[in-house]
Amino acid sequence: MSGLIGKKIGMTRLFDETGQKAVVTIIEAGPCFVTDVKTKDKNGYDAVQLGFENKREKVTTSPLKGHFKRAKVEPLRVLKEFDFSNSENPLKLGDKLTVDMFTEGEIVDISGTTKGKGFAGTIKRHGFSLGPKSHGQSDRHRAPGSIGQSSYPSRVIKGIKMSGRMGGKKMTVKNLKVIKVDTENNYLMVKGAIPGHLKNYVIITRHNF
Repeated sequence: MSGLIGKKIGMTRLFDETGQKAVVTIIEAGPCFVTDVKTKDKNGYDAVQLGFENKREKVTTSPLKGHFKRAKVEPLRVLKEFDFSNSENPLKLGDKLTVDMFTEGEIVDISGTTKGKGFAGTIKRHGFSLGPKSHGQSDRHRAPGSIGQSSYPSRVIKGIKMSGRMGGKKMTVKNLKVIKVDTENNYLMVKGAIPGHLKNYVIITRHNF
């Protein structure tokens, strides 16, 4: 299996036998349940759909109720497909996958949605420098500066870095090392930071070298 669905719990630090400190992110990885199996003969590609975290049946739509009933699992909040083309162990509907599929020292990639920070200027959003604070400048310290030409082409070129909504986008952090696997609590601890706020849903996949 290539990955799991998880939820960001928080950050802490761990120490190894030599006393070296590692800043880690704690992820609640699974348990995930197989809710659908795609095959090349029937669907044109090989994949497995996993579901994570139970939700109330009251807020589940009728089509999804039938989908989960066919897999014989409770209604789940997050669904995600994972590549299953190179796997040797077949999976069937209702199978349970836990964090023990990962091992300490393994390298993983984690995708999530970054924190939404609302409307931001060019200094915060793109790292622009402040303008000069002398020579008569009084209210242009955080201005973006010129965004185009006056005579030709007389328009703003596409892609110019300007003010706008910051964050709230999908981001993948690659090459994160698994420091510890806590099978009792379904916790996966990886070195470094991952996208999103606390309780943000993330996708954990094995890194392909």
